[in-house]
Amino acid sequence: MDKTKPNAFARMVNYFKDVKAEMKKVVWPTFAKVRQNTITVIVYVLIVGVVICGLDWLFTWLMSLMFNR
Repeated sequence: MDKTKPNAFARMVNYFKDVKAEMKKVVWPTFAKVRQNTITVIVYVLIVGVVICGLDWLFTWLMSLMFNR
């Protein structure tokens, strides 16, 4: 049984053929969907930032009450 691998060039060619075949299967989002998802992510990041800022302010205020007495 001869189980030798194909040479490097043949493996590269096969790899790029497989990549091309897989790229044909990709369903690319529309510009409207990309814009909608981007806005959603920005809104969530801003909400999380405000929550973290609020918690930081709250904990700082509580610590100042505890240690400034």
